[in-house]
Amino acid sequence: MAKVVLSFSMSLDGYVAGPNVSVRDGMGVGGERLHQWMFAGSGTKAGDGSYSSTEAQDAAEIDLAFSTVGATIVGRRTYDVGLQHWNDTPYPVPSFVLTHNPKPEQQMKSASFRFVTDGVESAVRQACEAAGDKDVVVMGASAAQQVLRAGLADVIRVQVVSVLLGGGTRLFDRLGDAQIELARTRVVTASPGVTHLEFNVINQA
Repeated sequence: MAKVVLSFSMSLDGYVAGPNVSVRDGMGVGGERLHQWMFAGSGTKAGDGSYSSTEAQDAAEIDLAFSTVGATIVGRRTYDVGLQHWNDTPYPVPSFVLTHNPKPEQQMKSASFRFVTDGVESAVRQACEAAGDKDVVVMGASAAQQVLRAGLADVIRVQVVSVLLGGGTRLFDRLGDAQIELARTRVVTASPGVTHLEFNVINQA
C-alpha cells in the first residue's frame, strides 16, 4: 500500500523556501541554498570515480527520495511558480494538483498533471491509487500542511540544511492546535552540510 510522504529540505530555522517566491525565483530569494547539498559532490569524484563517504551518504538519500516515488501531490502555487518555471517536474510519475480552479490535465516532459478540485482527501486517494506499492510524495508547503491537518501523512522526511535562512515559507505553519505525534525512524549525519531525518506519523490528537 502506498505511503504518503512529506519530504523537504529545510533550514535550521524552519524554512523550505526563501522570501518572495516568484516565477523568477521559484525557491524564493536565497532559497536555492536549501538544495545545494544535492549537488555538492558534482564533479568532485576521486580518481577512481568513487564519492567521498559523506557524498555517498547524500547520494544514497537522493536515490531513496527518487526511487521510491509512484505519484506526487502538488500545491497549486508550487505548480504555477515552481514547476512552470522549470517547465517540468523532478518526478516522472502521475501528479495531482490541489486547486480550487479546474483545469484540463496538463502534460509536461516527465509527467502528467491532473487538477483536483474536490479536496485533499480526494487528491490523496487518487495519488495512492496511481502510486501502487510506491510512495506518494507531497510537494509544496501548503499542500503538506493540508495533508497534515487532514491526518493523511504517513512519513515526514526532513533534510535539515546547515543554514539559518532568516525568512520565507515555513513548513510547519498553519497546522491548527492538533498535536501530531511522531516516531523518529532514521538519522543520517555523515554530511556536514545536511542532516537527514525521518519520522513516522503516529497519530494526531
